[in-house]
Amino acid sequence: MPQATTPDGVKLYYEEAGSGTPILFVHEYSGDWRSWEPQMRFFARRHRCITYSFRGYPGSDVPENPAMYSQQHAVDDARHVLDHLKISKAHVVGLSQGAFATAHFGRCYPDRALSLTLAGVGSGAGRDGHEQFKKNAQATAGKIRAEGMAKYAESLIGNPTRSRFKQKDPRGFAEFVRQLGEHPDVGAANTMENYQGKRPSLYDFEDEWKKLDVPTLVICGDEDEPCLQPSLYLKRVLANAGLAMFAKTGHTVNIEEPDAFNREVWNFIALVEAGKWTPGHPAAIGASPV
Repeated sequence: MPQATTPDGVKLYYEEAGSGTPILFVHEYSGDWRSWEPQMRFFARRHRCITYSFRGYPGSDVPENPAMYSQQHAVDDARHVLDHLKISKAHVVGLSQGAFATAHFGRCYPDRALSLTLAGVGSGAGRDGHEQFKKNAQATAGKIRAEGMAKYAESLIGNPTRSRFKQKDPRGFAEFVRQLGEHPDVGAANTMENYQGKRPSLYDFEDEWKKLDVPTLVICGDEDEPCLQPSLYLKRVLANAGLAMFAKTGHTVNIEEPDAFNREVWNFIALVEAGKWTPGHPAAIGASPV
C-alpha cells in the first residue's frame, strides 16, 4: 500500500495517476480517497493526480488519541503527502472539510500551492451560528462513538444538502452512503470532535485572506445553503478569487455534478497555467454596470 508517513508517525494512504503538473485532491468529512474517482480519471489525462485519506480514514492509520486530530493536522498532512512525493508545488482541490484544509494550506504554505479550489466551503463558519455548529459537532461525535458510522451514514439519506444528489443519481448516492458507513468509528468521532468541533471561523482570518494572492476558485451548489454566504464572502475577501455557482446542486458537488465540476476546474487550472487568472478590478465593487 502506498503510504506517506507524517512526522508524528501516522501513515496516510494515497493513490496517484497520470503525469504532468500535480493536482492534490483533499476530501470532505463524509468522503475519503475514493471520493475523487471522477476527477482522478478525468484530470489524469494531463496531470499527475494524487488522492489520499485523512488520518482516521480508510486506508490511513487511525490514531486512538484525540489530540492527534485537528484542522492544523489536516493542513500539515496535505503538505506531508506532497513532501513524501517530492512535489514542490501543486494545484490543491478540496471539498467541504477538505476545502477548509485547502484554504488554510494556502494561508500557511502559499509557496506550495499553484492554485486553490474551495468547493462546498464554509458550513458553520460564518459569524452567526459558529459556536452552535461546534457544539453540534461535539454532540455528533458522541453519537458516532455510541452508535457507529453505519448509522451516521444512514442519517445523511435525509440531509437536505444531499437530497438533490440522491434524486439525480440514486446509484451514486447509495455508493456514497455505503462507503461512508465503512469509515472507522474512532477516526470519524475524533475528526468530528477535534476538527469540526474545534476549528475557528473562516471570518477570523480576514486580514490574511486579503493578502493571499494564490489563484483561487470557489465552487458552491446553489442548494448548499450553509455554504452560500461563506462562499460569497471568500470570493470577495480573497485577493485573487473567482466564484462558480452550480444550479440545483447540493453539497457533494464533485460527485453530484462531476462533468460540470471537472470542466470548471479544468478551465480554471488552464487559465492559471496560462497566466490569465488575475485579480478583479477593485473598483468593480459597488460600481454601476453602465
